[in-house]
Amino acid sequence: MALSAKRIILSLLGLFVILYGITIWWSVEPDVIHAKQMNDTQSKPLVGYATTSALIDTMETLLTKPGGWQSNDILLPTVMMDDMASFEFGALEQVRDLAGVMRKEFSRSQSQSSADPDLLGAHSKLNISHTSWLVPSSESEYQDAVKLLKLYRARMADPDNQDAQFYARADNLNEWLKEVQKRLGSLSQNLSASVGQDRLNTDLAGDSGARQSTPSHGTTQVKTSWWRIDNVFYETRGSAWALLNFMKAIEIDFADVLKKKNAEVSLRQIIRELEATQQPVWSPIILNGNGFGFVANHSLVMANYISRANAAVIDLTNLLTQG
Repeated sequence: MALSAKRIILSLLGLFVILYGITIWWSVEPDVIHAKQMNDTQSKPLVGYATTSALIDTMETLLTKPGGWQSNDILLPTVMMDDMASFEFGALEQVRDLAGVMRKEFSRSQSQSSADPDLLGAHSKLNISHTSWLVPSSESEYQDAVKLLKLYRARMADPDNQDAQFYARADNLNEWLKEVQKRLGSLSQNLSASVGQDRLNTDLAGDSGARQSTPSHGTTQVKTSWWRIDNVFYETRGSAWALLNFMKAIEIDFADVLKKKNAEVSLRQIIRELEATQQPVWSPIILNGNGFGFVANHSLVMANYISRANAAVIDLTNLLTQG
């Protein structure tokens, strides 16, 4: 009986070690996509190729990294690995934003033009819930979206096909940057709320005639739960990772536009701040200290980089608008 109990304990211990090893392996975040992967193989870069490739490569990396797509897993050990699921969700939100702008702006010459059918289908499939695991599963829909994006890229690269286009214009780029501003602003607020703060209501600021549906308090207490702060942190890392991939592609496709507006430095500043968000996290847990307290607060450090990146995005938007 004692020998049998010992075997059971050793078996459970071995299983724990195996699961723990898998957890560590599957928790490794993907590397930033190199700009060379986004370039066209032709001598002269094809406008739109880098951005489309960055979107494809980012989504494929999320689907094929160790452990695959983990957000919808319901079995051990991934069901306990919420940090990587948060990373995936943050990256997916950026993918959705860019895919939407490609469908509505980058691929259309004017407001009366028709949306590209492949981009329309890809954007629709990317918007399925990231936690769907039955029918249809997240992976299958996202893989279909990647296939449609590849079809669009192939059609765009075909000189005999005039239907698929990518228009690199300042006004189109500005539309995407507006989405980036909103995303980064939201992430920055959630990260800063890790210490809790009284926030003034500025919903109607700047317009004396503005109104809202129901009245709200002048100040509100905002605080991200201690149980969620690591999820917010890794969601932000995933979002910044995907956005970094896209900014490097934008630098290639919109090179002429940026040069004309003398805005190359502003874009490089955004890239530099986003690269800082991808530094290794040496702490085994995400600490949630209070402001200038004794314990570090990783969320406030991340919020600093995100806020600086957002400020650089705003500067770039202004440069593109001023002409």
